[in-house]
Amino acid sequence: MKPLTTNLSRENERAYFLWDEQRTIGEFRRALEEAAGPERRRLIGKLMREARDPDVWRFVTPQEVWADYDRIRPHLGRRRAFWDYLLRAWHCDGLLG
Repeated sequence: MKPLTTNLSRENERAYFLWDEQRTIGEFRRALEEAAGPERRRLIGKLMREARDPDVWRFVTPQEVWADYDRIRPHLGRRRAFWDYLLRAWHCDGLLG
């Protein structure tokens, strides 16, 4: 298994948030771009649950997340309260449209 990295510009390495799978950063990015519906929501949920919050935005935009947040939300596990607070505050401040 490839070692984990926090340098998310290394597309051929495995990101720290992919600790439980062999997928490289580039493979994860492609899977996220190609996935639709439930699989895309699952991948975004994993990203939001396992990655540090600033790193999430290297893969998706806040607007993408907000547009489908009600369906992503069940995938967030222990991080759900954090994301609820952050995204709702951004929405109230007019940052998410």
